[in-house]
Amino acid sequence: MNIAAHKDATGGQRCLRILLADDHAVLREGLAMLIDVQPDMEVVAQARNGREAVHLCTVHQPDVVVLDVSMPDLDGAEAAERVRELCPTPRILALTRHADQGYLRRLLRAGAAGYVLKRSAADALIHAIRTVARGGTYIDPDMIGGLVSRAVGAPEAGPVGNVMRVDLTEREEQVLRLIAWGRSNKEAAGKLGLSVKTVESYKATALQKLQLRSRTDILRYALSQQWLGDEAAPE
Repeated sequence: MNIAAHKDATGGQRCLRILLADDHAVLREGLAMLIDVQPDMEVVAQARNGREAVHLCTVHQPDVVVLDVSMPDLDGAEAAERVRELCPTPRILALTRHADQGYLRRLLRAGAAGYVLKRSAADALIHAIRTVARGGTYIDPDMIGGLVSRAVGAPEAGPVGNVMRVDLTEREEQVLRLIAWGRSNKEAAGKLGLSVKTVESYKATALQKLQLRSRTDILRYALSQQWLGDEAAPE
């Protein structure tokens, strides 16, 4: 039976197209089965390593790419960077056993919109896929505590720990919220009815006020302000 055709015929709504990349075949097949039984998802391709994931992404143009962090022939971060270069549309979700802030920051810098630990419950992965597919950012709950601690903790954590008293204008906050949710400058401009240059100006001013430098810093600040949650990305 063609799962995709069956879903389209009965559900009346296009399924999310998922590419799975993990070098462990048994785990990969298990995840594929978990995803394929969802009424709104289908696995369109599976990759055994990072290089194959990049290639299959260009062929299938999925909506979401689920990447294992530790893979041969390009690890998760390297594969994420290549995917972002060659296929800017798919959202990237990192799947890993590493509950380490260093891995998280590296994947976020590489363009991942989500980070899920393999030890989490199966429904966490499904929730994460839906969240990033609709434009949101998903960070495994076990990782959020460390991010918030770095954002509001001791001075040696960097300038992010000292931004809480800074007031942003309404537009600056709107732009930064959208960036935190994974929107590009162009997408934020479309959402707010502004030009890309105007959005870039608001973003630059906000970053200067808050002494932020990277997308990881923006996400840490957003977490400290409780901007990210289970709801959809701001319109």
